[in-house]
Amino acid sequence: MVNKAKIKLLIVDDHPMVREGMVVLLESIGDFEVVGNAGDGETGIKLCREKTPDVVLMDMIMPGGMDGVTATRLMHEQCPDARVIAVTASKDETVIQNVMKAGAISYILKDASIYELAQAIRSAYNGKQTIAAEALSSLIASKRQPHKLGFDLTTREYTVLRLMMGGFNNREIAEQLMISKSTVKNHITHIFAKLNTKNRTRAIAIAIEQKLHTRMNV
Repeated sequence: MVNKAKIKLLIVDDHPMVREGMVVLLESIGDFEVVGNAGDGETGIKLCREKTPDVVLMDMIMPGGMDGVTATRLMHEQCPDARVIAVTASKDETVIQNVMKAGAISYILKDASIYELAQAIRSAYNGKQTIAAEALSSLIASKRQPHKLGFDLTTREYTVLRLMMGGFNNREIAEQLMISKSTVKNHITHIFAKLNTKNRTRAIAIAIEQKLHTRMNV
């Protein structure tokens, strides 16, 4: 009797305990093999090229200059055979839309059961999409409302904007996020464009007016 090939998994999450727990739980399921795990997007992409996983479980908020949306997009480009599942605590419709546009096949919340996660992995492996019910409800609700300024900010841009609101300058933001000042400037340029302003003070005022701070816990 020929043994069925296992589904090869790569886990990308900045919390070591989360990664280690997922490795133990997923490898206890007979049809999965965890071929690698990474604590940041850059390492995740490198491992994806080296280990050629079938399915990648991708966190959305990670250290360094690359968030989960960006890592998903680059992984989709460089490892086209890998199916990426976004695994996050966020139910924000902007995060959902951005990561699905970046190439993720599914969107699962971190409070999902191991059974639900396993089913999503098997579905992704077979080319089928899974979106958590709560995330789907957020998407549906967002389509009923007119878009407001800042709706299309990425997770990283929200983080930079939050630090701007906290009074941090570019150098301090770069230190906080462990990225270069030029990368911070790029993020701020994108923020200004999406908020339709060229002024830092006005960008912060718009963030307050639009209550963007209520969407920054992603």
